[in-house]
Amino acid sequence: MSNPILKTEDLRFSYPVEDGEPKVVLDGVELEIEEGSFVAVLGHNGSGKSTLAKHMNAILLPSGGAVYVSGMDTRNEEQLLPIRRTVGMVFQNPDNQIVANVVEEDCAFGPENLGVPPEEIRQRVDDALKTVGMYQYREHAPHLLSGGQKQRIAIAGVLAMRPRCVVLDEPTAMLDPIGRKEVMETIQKLNAESGVTVVLITHHMDEAAQAGRLVVMSHGKVVLDGAPREVFQRVEELKAAGLTVPETVGLMYELRQEGLKVPLDTLTDEECAQALYQLLQ
Repeated sequence: MSNPILKTEDLRFSYPVEDGEPKVVLDGVELEIEEGSFVAVLGHNGSGKSTLAKHMNAILLPSGGAVYVSGMDTRNEEQLLPIRRTVGMVFQNPDNQIVANVVEEDCAFGPENLGVPPEEIRQRVDDALKTVGMYQYREHAPHLLSGGQKQRIAIAGVLAMRPRCVVLDEPTAMLDPIGRKEVMETIQKLNAESGVTVVLITHHMDEAAQAGRLVVMSHGKVVLDGAPREVFQRVEELKAAGLTVPETVGLMYELRQEGLKVPLDTLTDEECAQALYQLLQ
């Protein structure tokens, strides 16, 4: 892969434990993420996926191995600001990321801290709010918005810093189905229209299926890596990693177990319906 925007080399990370051996969370992760791609990182709780996310903009530093952001080593303190300009983070709870009482002031917080000139901040904030479909709420109080709207504001706050990559750590975990749909549409648009590299940490199969590439983690290691259509066909391996598959794939898998010849790469409802229709012909 030519010049990946994110690269880990034998990345290891352990938490210290009182009166005991350190707890190994990442165990030799080798990963390259190409600029402009949309990658979902999938894994059960405790698989190491959120810890990996926090290494991508140097919130955490490796216990062993290395992480490179656009060629910059995260262990080099002098590179910290350019690393965080390159990779923005969006967390699970938008309330933890919203800092101001007015939406547009919240979006301006990041660029102000980066020392961006005021007239440029105005432009960046407007652009970011338009990108996430929240421009008409620019003078609203964030705490009066829905969960999905707050999360889109949190994403806009990161976008106003103009990162080349956005890492989202379970951004829909606290949202209802409507909020989840809003945030996923925002992420898709960001990647497709603005060319921003997106790394989505999730345990929702339907969200992971929307990415271009899927990285599955288990016990601190990458166990599967490929296009969603390929990865979701590895039903037994996913089950071994404590994961399910999308309902459409699960149905086809059950039918195959009964000896019926059906495809396993049906990710959408339409593809599943078409496969069942052909089966019944």
